[in-house]
Amino acid sequence: MKTVPVGAAGLGAVLALALCAGSADAAIRTQYVEYVHGSTPLKGYLAYDDAAAGKRPGVLLLHYRGGLQGLTLENAQMIARMGYVVFAADIFGRDIVPKEVPEMTRLTTIYNTDRPLMRARARAGFDVLAKHPMVDPSKLALIGYCFGGTVAVELAETGVPLVGTVAVHGSFRDFTPEMARNIKGSVLVLHGAEDEVAPLAEVNKLVADLRAAKVPWELQLYSGSSHGFDNPQNPHEERADREYKRSVARFFTEIFRSGS
Repeated sequence: MKTVPVGAAGLGAVLALALCAGSADAAIRTQYVEYVHGSTPLKGYLAYDDAAAGKRPGVLLLHYRGGLQGLTLENAQMIARMGYVVFAADIFGRDIVPKEVPEMTRLTTIYNTDRPLMRARARAGFDVLAKHPMVDPSKLALIGYCFGGTVAVELAETGVPLVGTVAVHGSFRDFTPEMARNIKGSVLVLHGAEDEVAPLAEVNKLVADLRAAKVPWELQLYSGSSHGFDNPQNPHEERADREYKRSVARFFTEIFRSGS
């Protein structure tokens, strides 16, 4: 499939190149959307409720270390059912979908050690979402899972126009503390208390940055839950999976209603 730069051909041409991926149910429509960051071809995943009319809030979803597969696609559809246009941005590159943990680690390390590249790659996806004809550009939010939690905070700290940011079992290393003052809107952190990948010391450091920057924030900890609790392995994580989804729905309802 030919890649068309957004700036050169416009978003309409990009969406015309979208590869339909079927639908999650009778109303949810999904598409793969090709776009570029510089000379790098990318392919994100768009989900929206086809039954809804008019412009609606947009949510940029930033994927876990596995990229655009599995839970990333399921979560995009889940949030679309809440009434939002969801765009799962592509951080790794078009059709790069790692299957094994070593490959996932190699890919995430590229961006974890090059934060300007991480921010720019995420911004390319944000721009696609913000320009979508179904999206109200005054009501935009981020949600990041795992590695995507890092990406979400990095992007939010650039000062992009947001009403809220959500991190689900995110990793919070190596941020520049004073950059938190650039965050627009509120921040919601949903985290497993037994997370071995991102222990509570990391979470506390992020909270300290948010407090110093006077950013509105909320933290929810789930007892007995480790990293990746949205793929539950025990009753504690089953509860965490249910509760985090309720919290996301509530948070988005509140921030999109108030616009702040």
